[in-house]
Amino acid sequence: MTSSSAADGRVRYEVDDDHRIATLTLNDPGRKNSYDATMRDGMARFLDEAAEDDDITVVLLRGAGGVFSTGADMNNAYAWYGGKGDGENGTRSRPPSQRRRLTVDRKSFGFYHDFLGYPKVTVGEISGFALGGGFELALMTDLAVVARDTGLGMPATRFLGPALGSLHMFFHRLGPVLARRMLLTGDIVAAGELEHLGVFTEICDPAQVTARARYWAEKAAKMPADGVVIAKEAFRLVEQSQVYQGEEVASYLFHAYGTNLQFSDGEFNFVKTRAEHGTREAFRLRDEHFHVPEP
Repeated sequence: MTSSSAADGRVRYEVDDDHRIATLTLNDPGRKNSYDATMRDGMARFLDEAAEDDDITVVLLRGAGGVFSTGADMNNAYAWYGGKGDGENGTRSRPPSQRRRLTVDRKSFGFYHDFLGYPKVTVGEISGFALGGGFELALMTDLAVVARDTGLGMPATRFLGPALGSLHMFFHRLGPVLARRMLLTGDIVAAGELEHLGVFTEICDPAQVTARARYWAEKAAKMPADGVVIAKEAFRLVEQSQVYQGEEVASYLFHAYGTNLQFSDGEFNFVKTRAEHGTREAFRLRDEHFHVPEP
């Protein structure tokens, strides 16, 4: 077993040579494994390393501390675009230009695009929360084992709009009804509610998720490595021709334009609220705003 880390230890990489499995761990449990651009780039480097290693057949993706990932770190929203962010000393920076948004979002979605077409078998060990980009990664894995109580969703749609993420993938993997429900409400759904839909390889009790993910990883690693790589490219060709035409451009284009919103009176502006009240209170006020009691 060999191991290394990147992004100040927030991404760990281990190779089990005996079983042809590499394990990539998001390792910032104090922030529920949310990731910034540096951490995402660390993931990308390790994924490239595994892709180029002929002795690896499977990459197991997981999160430390019982949480997979809550997606992109929104504590400093504009920092993704190279700005000073907001909420610093009670001030807000100027929003990035559309040209800057498109440049950065193109790179960001390039990471997801590459992961969706990754040449090795990807196995997801999903527990706690898989939100935003974490939810996308969970859906993109070839084989996903999900704890029954895992919270899944795109809650950022409540303050950045529903044109987030890989829309083609959401509609293809979730189906148009569920995709619309999750994107148009920002609801966080327990994985157990989706068990009957077959969205994931396996949904199990939380105590079993680590062992079950390892089981699927070892099972896939028994396959002939050349055959797996060829199959992954064939799968990619089929999905690209049937489902994902235009995905590479559409995702980052819609994200860049769709997240540059103007808010009318009575609509919840998360960035402004956070600058005025702080992150914790902004999340509380967000949930209060969007709460609608069941009839």
